Amino acid sequence: MYQNLARLNLKNPEDVFTIDFFRDNPHPFYALAKELYPGRYHPTISHAFIALLHDKGLLHMLFTQNIDCLDRVAGVPNEKIVEAHGSFHTQRCIECKTPFPDDLMKDHVDRGEPPHCTHSTCGGLVKPDITFFGEKLPEAFFRNVERVAETDLLFIMGTSLQVAPFSMLPDRAGSAIPRVLFNMERVGSLGRRSDDVLELDACDVGIRKLAAELGWLEELERKWRAIVGDEEAEKQAARTSAMQLTEDLEEADDELVESMATRISAIDLDETDWRPSSLHSPAVNGPIAASEEVARPAIADGVDGGQAAPATSSAPRPAEGLVVADVPVPASRNAGSPGSSHGSSLVKPLGDGQDSNYEPPKPATTNDQK
Repeated sequence: MYQNLARLNLKNPEDVFTIDFFRDNPHPFYALAKELYPGRYHPTISHAFIALLHDKGLLHMLFTQNIDCLDRVAGVPNEKIVEAHGSFHTQRCIECKTPFPDDLMKDHVDRGEPPHCTHSTCGGLVKPDITFFGEKLPEAFFRNVERVAETDLLFIMGTSLQVAPFSMLPDRAGSAIPRVLFNMERVGSLGRRSDDVLELDACDVGIRKLAAELGWLEELERKWRAIVGDEEAEKQAARTSAMQLTEDLEEADDELVESMATRISAIDLDETDWRPSSLHSPAVNGPIAASEEVARPAIADGVDGGQAAPATSSAPRPAEGLVVADVPVPASRNAGSPGSSHGSSLVKPLGDGQDSNYEPPKPATTNDQK
């Protein structure tokens, strides 16, 4: 996203989200707002899963760092959403706080033109209710933060957990509350408790696994396609498959290189026996020939074929945030096993206030589907 601001020649791209800079020069923000405004992106199946939890009466509360309103588009009601960093859902004057009409806001964003307050005695600048550097988090965040401790199960989905105080939310859950991470990598304290589960993969991949375990996958797919349409669903599915293919090939390549290095190091070659050409000979039945088979299982498992889908401006934005939900744990889960999980990709745990220094997130690039 910040690369899109290069043409504006900003000394520090982060200035676009600084309230003092906005007061002096709102144009860079509105140049960016046109790229981020709701309607350009579509919910993923992970967003649809959160809405499905609500439909089933299982969603206690959704805390999100996203500003794109995709949870609302997916069907999560306003009263179940805490937008820790605000969003494009509403907007107001930064001086007198008078709300600004949605239709007028969209018109200004489309034109990249900063709007001004409609109050006759004000005329101040208007911005979406996104939390900028130098602004306090919404009161709704602090009002609801203790609800994390009231839940039966926590889902943490697609987040780096690097921005306080949002990053502290998973630790507000008591030790008796299981925590499930859907992310590309382990973050925060996740994995240190015996009942933590880490699904380290693309968020949509992990959510599909969970939905399958719960017997909800077909229902979830129908709901998601009803939201985004079949064409968009196929595009997203192709991108997810391409990501999975790339990861599988990289993993297979790493295994092949490691195996070859191990086998080569085991060859006892003195100067008189050294024959460089023999390393490429099919006649060699030793370490090198054997290593050629390392990549085959991955290809046999469906890794071959397919092409990476090109990135487009309508690419889905990943669900990022913490879901506090009263969701039943699948019966097949072994609760007594540290880091117990569904599938070999789940990683076992490693074992082992409130911060006012808020830093808004850098909007995720497509795809961080963490």
